[in-house]
Amino acid sequence: MATPTRPAPTGPARRPRDDTRLALLFILPALIGFLVFLLWPTLRGIYLSFTKFNLLTPARWTGLDNYARMAQDPVFWNALAVTVYYVVVNIAVQTVLALVIAVMMQRLTRRTWLRGVVLTPYLVSNVVAALVFLWILDYQLGIGNKLLELIGLDRVGFLVDSAWVIPTIALINVWRHVGYTALLIFAGLQTIPETLYEAGRMDGASEPRMFRTITLPLLRPVMAVVLIISVVGSFQVFDTVAIATRGGPVDSSRVLQYYIYEVAFNRFQFGYASAMSVALLVVLTIITFVQYRLTRAGTSDLA
Repeated sequence: MATPTRPAPTGPARRPRDDTRLALLFILPALIGFLVFLLWPTLRGIYLSFTKFNLLTPARWTGLDNYARMAQDPVFWNALAVTVYYVVVNIAVQTVLALVIAVMMQRLTRRTWLRGVVLTPYLVSNVVAALVFLWILDYQLGIGNKLLELIGLDRVGFLVDSAWVIPTIALINVWRHVGYTALLIFAGLQTIPETLYEAGRMDGASEPRMFRTITLPLLRPVMAVVLIISVVGSFQVFDTVAIATRGGPVDSSRVLQYYIYEVAFNRFQFGYASAMSVALLVVLTIITFVQYRLTRAGTSDLA
C-alpha cells in the first residue's frame, strides 16, 4: 500500500519587491532639471509679466499694464502675423516633403545608411545652417545667385526682399528638420501591417490608392503628434532670423521670438517681454489643444 505523501510546508507568502524608491531615484535628476530649468522660469516669467523690471531695479508690480500695452502695440501684432505666415509655409512644405520621403523609404528601400543620410541635416546646428545659407544666398556673392545668372535668370534677394525673406527662412529650416520629421513618420509607417498592402494588391489597388485608403488613415495618430511638435517648434523660430536677417528688411522677418529677445535684451524691458512670452505660451497651448482634439491624436484606426 502506497504511503500518502505530505504536502510540502509552505512559509509566509513573499511580498513583491517595492521598487518605488529606486524608480524615484532614477527620476530625480530629470525632475530636478524640470523644476529648475522649466517650471521655475515659467512661473517666474508669469510673475514678471505683471511687473516693470529692467534688471537694475527691483521688479515693481504694475498689474495688467504690460498686457494693455501689448494689445496696442502694432509691432507685436506684426510680429505675430509674420510668425503665423512662417509657420504656415514651414509646416506645409515640411510635412508634405517628410511624408513623401518616409513613404519612399517604406515602400522602396529600408536601408539603414539611407536613414542616416536623411537625418544628417538635423545634426547641423541652427546657427551653422543659417550662416551657410546666408553665404549661399547672398545677393552679390552667393553661389545661389551665381547659378541663377548662369541659367539666364535674374538675381533674387532671398534674404533682403520682403516678399522672399520668410519663404527663404522657412525653406532653410525645412532643409534642416525634414529628415527628422520623415523618420518620425517612417516609424509610424512600421506599425501598419504589411498584410493590408498585400490585400490591396490582390484587389488590384494601385500604390496611390493604397496610400489614400490605407496609409493616410492609419498614420493619422502619428501625423497628429508630428504636426503638434512641428507647429510648437515653428512658433519658436529664432536662430535663423537672428543670424540671417535680424528681423529685416523693414520688420518683414521680425518673428515674435526675435521681438521678445529685442525687447528683453536690447531695451531691458523684461516685464513687457515676459508678458509677450506668456501670450505666446497661451497661443501655443490653445493651438496644441485644438490640434489634439481635431486630429483625435489619442485614438487609432488600427484595430
